[in-house]
Amino acid sequence: MTMSDDATFDPVTGHHLKDWGLRPGKHFPVLLEKANAMRAEGYGLVRIRQELDGMAPPEPDTLALRAPGELAFAENIEISHPDEQENVAKVRATMRELMRTPTIEAGAIMPDACPAGPEGTIPVGGVAAARNAIHPGMHSADICCSVMISDMGMADPKAVLDAAQSVTHFGPGGRPQGKRYSLPVDLLDEIRFNAFLCTQKILGMAQTHLGTQGDGNHFLFVGRSRKTGRTAMVTHHGSRGPGAVLYKEGMIAAERYRRELSPETLKQNAWIPADSDEGQDYWDALQIIRQWTKTNHAMIHDATAAVAGAEVGDRYWNEHNFVFKRGDLYFHGKGATPAWKDYADDASGLTLIPLNMAQPVLVTRGLDAASGLGFSPHGAGRNFSRSEHRRRMGTVTPDQMLKAETEGLDIRFHAGAVDASELPSSYKDADSVVAQIKSYGLAEIEDYIDPYGCIMAGDVPPFWAKKKKGARRGA
Repeated sequence: MTMSDDATFDPVTGHHLKDWGLRPGKHFPVLLEKANAMRAEGYGLVRIRQELDGMAPPEPDTLALRAPGELAFAENIEISHPDEQENVAKVRATMRELMRTPTIEAGAIMPDACPAGPEGTIPVGGVAAARNAIHPGMHSADICCSVMISDMGMADPKAVLDAAQSVTHFGPGGRPQGKRYSLPVDLLDEIRFNAFLCTQKILGMAQTHLGTQGDGNHFLFVGRSRKTGRTAMVTHHGSRGPGAVLYKEGMIAAERYRRELSPETLKQNAWIPADSDEGQDYWDALQIIRQWTKTNHAMIHDATAAVAGAEVGDRYWNEHNFVFKRGDLYFHGKGATPAWKDYADDASGLTLIPLNMAQPVLVTRGLDAASGLGFSPHGAGRNFSRSEHRRRMGTVTPDQMLKAETEGLDIRFHAGAVDASELPSSYKDADSVVAQIKSYGLAEIEDYIDPYGCIMAGDVPPFWAKKKKGARRGA
């Protein structure tokens, strides 16, 4: 027997194998069994590592990028304005590069498409179908960004908006002690037993971030159904901190595979093989995060209804930053809405497409259009950046712009100040997007939720951030 070369005899784990440069896969249990049998006999880690090196499967051949233009993508977007011309040119450039990723077998862009990062990054309004691959970068950090609608009966829209403002939470971080919602025990257990989610950070965020909506373009919208005249509330947000941390861990895992399987692939397009142990764990983590996000929406809706004294009727929801398995392909929708009726067990057949705060939320039924790979747009999208919108404002103030663009509506911003980059003029023309949804046969509009008002998160720093900034300047 060879004596141990270290002081303790702790068991060998998967973390040891990864640190030794071994690639996770179906062979890991065999390697761990061998390693711990040697450990029990007193062998040290150096000797065990030498033994396992000879047992590991050969390194796979690397996958080269596709040739430029080898794989085309479908376009569901029209150019009717100079701003659209430049925007579409950028979207095409990034999609052409994206389609070179060796796992991708099909792609499409929606009418709301706009760039979302360096060239080669999936754009907002982009869809990419991959074989045996989950690409964390293609659902982004805002995993399961989604919209939910609740019928609030004949409740007064102002009463619903006031109630919502009293119970929801925008901005960074979670809810303070004493104002937190309770995470269902079964969901907490699922988080605890998933390899990607069972960290103290995610477990803590899963509880403190419940009932929060974040920042940026996330909102809470109240309006009336054009078809029934009943009040409806719509929320828009993603999986908050838990999803953001999962995305980070997913990108770390995907990067390990990228270096081994396809070093030429762009880092943002790295993937986890779906048939690997890590791939299955990541897929399961996505489903758990999806359930957490749905619960988050529902708790805000239920709390609002309770305060407003409204009786909740129909409720449905859909995500637009997610990965969907269909057949043997994994469809990555970045700001794209699944438009086939059975995309999930809880799919109602109806989906929501918000346009901007002054326009109706569309209630649509997907048409599973081949040109859209079965997707429809998630909103209006942008033709230019937030900073460009601010530049174009000239001397017009955000307050003046708000009044001109949302006359008669009850628009509220979380931090008090108006974030001009979330006003209607910063988005694509809503009528044009609706016309393209119809002309490309992406979805059928069944109802319009006409706006009464909304609460917008926005990017204006909250007062406590300004206070800290002022304190630093004075130091």
